[in-house]
Amino acid sequence: MPQSSAIYLDYAAATPVDPEVLRLMQPYFAGDFYNPSATYLAAVDTRKSLEAARGKVAHWLGSRPAEIIFTAGGTEANNLAIHGVMRQFPNGNIVTSSIEHESVLVPAGEYVHRQVAVLPNGTVDLEDLAAKIDDQTVLVSIMYANNEIGTVQSLRKIAQIIAEKRRARKSDLPLYFQTDACQAANYLDLHVARLGVDMMTLNGGKIYGPKQSGVLYLRGGIRLQPLISGGGQEHGLRSGTENVAAAIGFAAALELAQAMRQAEVARLQALQADFIDQISTKIPTAVLNGSRKNRLPNNIHVTIPGTDNERLLILLDEAGIQAAAGSACSASDEEPSHVLRALGLTDQEAQASLRFTMGRSTTDDMITTVVEKLTSCV
Repeated sequence: MPQSSAIYLDYAAATPVDPEVLRLMQPYFAGDFYNPSATYLAAVDTRKSLEAARGKVAHWLGSRPAEIIFTAGGTEANNLAIHGVMRQFPNGNIVTSSIEHESVLVPAGEYVHRQVAVLPNGTVDLEDLAAKIDDQTVLVSIMYANNEIGTVQSLRKIAQIIAEKRRARKSDLPLYFQTDACQAANYLDLHVARLGVDMMTLNGGKIYGPKQSGVLYLRGGIRLQPLISGGGQEHGLRSGTENVAAAIGFAAALELAQAMRQAEVARLQALQADFIDQISTKIPTAVLNGSRKNRLPNNIHVTIPGTDNERLLILLDEAGIQAAAGSACSASDEEPSHVLRALGLTDQEAQASLRFTMGRSTTDDMITTVVEKLTSCV
C-alpha cells in the first residue's frame, strides 16, 4: 500500500500490487521458474499454470482463452493491435478519438490517421465519428475510459456505428474496433461481446497487479502482424519466453478487481461526490473537467483559474499529498495536455488543472484533508 505518511491520489498512474496477487506470483520467481515451452513434467505444470491464468482472464472478458495474448503492459498491447492491423493494409486509414493515450496516438500517427472530435464533456462526437469512417478505414480505436479526465465512452453506440459502416461499405477491406480499456478494468464491465469490440487492451499496473503486465484480447479470426518474431509464443504474436509470474499476477489482479467492482464503485462514487462538493464549496472558482455523469468513480479533474499546476503539485507534495497534472506517461512534456485542449481549454487553463484519482486505500478523512491543504495552497 502507499506510504502511510502520504496521501496517495494518483491511482490512474500506478497502483500498488495487491498482497494476494503478490502471494500468487511468488512461486514463479523461484520454485516454479521453468520455461513453459520445455517438455519435462515440472515445465508442463508451469505451462498449465500459464494457461489457467489465460482462462481466468478469458472468463472475465467473456472470450475464449485462445483470444487472450499476454503482453508487457497496455502500451505494447496497443502497439500490437495498431501496427498488427495497419501494416497489412498500407492504403488503409485509422480513426481514433482526439483524447487517446499516447500509446495509441503515436503509433496511429505512422499511418493515415483521422482524429474524431470530442464534445466539451469529453465524450466522442458520434456524428463526427460516423463522418470520419470511410471505405478505406480498417481500424477504429476509441478508449473506454480516459486516463486524464475519467470520461467513459459508450462503446456500444460506437460499435453500432461501426457495424452500420461495415454493412454499407463498398470495399473489401476489414473494419475492426479496438478499445484501450486500461483505466476501465477496476470499475466497468469488460464483457467483449456486450461491448461490441474486436480488440481490447488491459494493463496490470492499473489494477493492483504487476507493472509490465497486460493483455490484448483479439477476437478469433483476426490476423495481426507480430511486432516481435522468434519462437512463436503467444500464438505467434509475441515471441519470447513467457513471463509466467506476470501473467499469473495479471489474472489474479483482474479477478479481484472485477469481483469487487460493484462494491468499490459504490464506495468511490460517494467519495467522489463528497470530494467535488467540498472543492466547489471551498474553491468556488474551480471547474470540473469531463462528464460528471459518464465518469470513472475514482477521478476528479479540476481547473483552478489563476493557478499553476506545477507549483500546486510541489506544494501538495510538501504537504504529504501525491497528485498529478495529467498523464504520468507525458509528465515530462512541457506542452499542455492534448486531452484538455481537445475539450476546448486554453493552454493557460490546462496549466491550471489538477487530477486526483482515488483507490482502495482512499478514505473520507483523506478527502477532507486534501481539500483543506489544496485550499491553503491556492
